[in-house]
Amino acid sequence: MSGKRGKKFQSTLQSRLLHEMREGAFRGAKYLPSENDLAKRMDVSRTQLRDALARLEREGFISRRHGVGTMINRHVLALAVRMDLEVEFLEMVERSGYRPDVVLLSTERLPAGAGAAERLGLEAEEPVLRNVRLVTADGRPAIYCEDYIPFRMVRAPLPDPKEMELPIFHFLEDHCGAEPCMDLTEIRAVPADGRIAEALGLAPGTPLLYMDEVDYDVAGRPILYARQFYADGIIRQTLMSKKI
Repeated sequence: MSGKRGKKFQSTLQSRLLHEMREGAFRGAKYLPSENDLAKRMDVSRTQLRDALARLEREGFISRRHGVGTMINRHVLALAVRMDLEVEFLEMVERSGYRPDVVLLSTERLPAGAGAAERLGLEAEEPVLRNVRLVTADGRPAIYCEDYIPFRMVRAPLPDPKEMELPIFHFLEDHCGAEPCMDLTEIRAVPADGRIAEALGLAPGTPLLYMDEVDYDVAGRPILYARQFYADGIIRQTLMSKKI
């Protein structure tokens, strides 16, 4: 098993294991069963299981010690949202205890401008597709997001507007033939300007958590620039770092 199919399988297996630790057969356990028993229970090979366990360990959900076993890190499992893990907006809102929804504000072709051009390696006048969405939590504006994609990547015709409400990675895969493999994100506090303050229903100057993100494909080419603004008091972000 290789390529996209293999990655999707591993993601599914990892999700199944997380579910079993949070809500399923291992919800009250301190340790996972042995690899042999767990592979049989999950109906996978030991190689497939080891790959999934290795990823769970890298992400801090479990710790494996020779002679001790596979310990479940309940303090990590209990976190709703982590900045170091890729989670889509709607899932992020749902994990935070709210009913998520998304409103498409605009989709348009326009010149990249200085900021997007610098991050995407374009000329300032080169066209980009800008997609602007507002994510709500129980109807309350929570996240304002602008996504910029080099227009030369977009396959005609443009999709139905309803498709643009979906996570932007679906559009990249289905209409650009591109798949991000990493991103670099700058995080800082910014004041809400007039346009963003209006969209989030806040007074101008209200502090926001801002994430300035560039996604790259496997060849290291920038394929997506995203500007994300988070209203305070809705989603609690946590960053995990491992010391060993």
